[in-house]
Amino acid sequence: MNKFLLCVVLVIAGTHVSGQKKMIKRYLSSETDSSRKASFMPIPVFRYAQETGMEFGLGAIYSKYLDKKDTLNRSSNFATILSASTKGQYNVSLKGDIWTKANKHHLIGEIRLRKMPFDFFGIGNETLEANKDRLVQGQVRVTMEAERSFARHLYSGFSLGFENYHFTDEVVGGPFTNDQTLIHKIGGSVAYIGVSQSYDTRNSNNYTTRGFLARVSYQYSPDFWGGENFTGSIIKMNVRNFWSLSSKFVLGLNALYHTVQGKNTPFYLMQQMGNDEMMRGYYTGRYRDRNLLAAQAELRYRYNNRFGAVVFGGGGQVFDNGEFSARSFKPAYGAGGRYFFDPEKGLSIRMDYGIGEKRANEKRQTGFYLTFAEAF
Repeated sequence: MNKFLLCVVLVIAGTHVSGQKKMIKRYLSSETDSSRKASFMPIPVFRYAQETGMEFGLGAIYSKYLDKKDTLNRSSNFATILSASTKGQYNVSLKGDIWTKANKHHLIGEIRLRKMPFDFFGIGNETLEANKDRLVQGQVRVTMEAERSFARHLYSGFSLGFENYHFTDEVVGGPFTNDQTLIHKIGGSVAYIGVSQSYDTRNSNNYTTRGFLARVSYQYSPDFWGGENFTGSIIKMNVRNFWSLSSKFVLGLNALYHTVQGKNTPFYLMQQMGNDEMMRGYYTGRYRDRNLLAAQAELRYRYNNRFGAVVFGGGGQVFDNGEFSARSFKPAYGAGGRYFFDPEKGLSIRMDYGIGEKRANEKRQTGFYLTFAEAF
């Protein structure tokens, strides 16, 4: 009996060790998987703020090739975030980015349900920390984009979208409540239809080492609801270029211009500066206005197939029509690390620390980001 128990223990121990080796090889080995099989990576969501309480949840990304035999077929990625807080807030986000066989069609979709607090500072490029007002935002967002390649590297497409917002001021009588220039302070709805045109020579849609992307989109929102609801256009232009400096270093440049034009433009549709992709280090919406112009450069270092690092820097500003000033650009710079959980597809978990401007009588603006995929 003792020999039997000893054998059982040895088998269990051996299985455990074998499982650990497989786990280590799967997530730490520098070897790439040439089978081009699907991959899945979960990441926990855990953070605390006085306004929201403890927020917890789970994020995950699933990636696969729709044509394993075609080595040029780009990976299709599906991401989700599910989180809730102890004070009743929640965030549900589902995103899909699909490339069909031969990269003939490109489909993008998103569904988002959110009830989360955020800080509103006002409109313009020079808002003050002292005017911060805490709002609770309820949001429903459904978008769909479809592009088709009609010529080499050229993609033409259309888009449909619907967004609904609702806002509550936590402190009635604050700057948000007293600002009579703001439209739709309790929220509203917007639906739009649009077209897009892209020129894309990138060698990868996940971790690009060479190539160029230029994309422009136009979306129009008709007067569906009447009254003071928004009617107008949103135009977005984005340009990216990548150079492979060596086997380990890549230089990337990115510039964008976004604008919203029309009647009764609500504050929540104005362009916001600062997020985990562009102008890292600034609180999203600290500065918002009709126009956003920003650019950045990023030097990427790939230590091996699993780990890498980046340094980045850039500048940007928001401005009203006719009020652009070359002196109003704000700086953004920082550094970060990368862990590639799927080296073959170039899929990574990204950790960045961004630094922004230091305004008089305010702390320097900074931000830490933990998310999936590269910034651009």
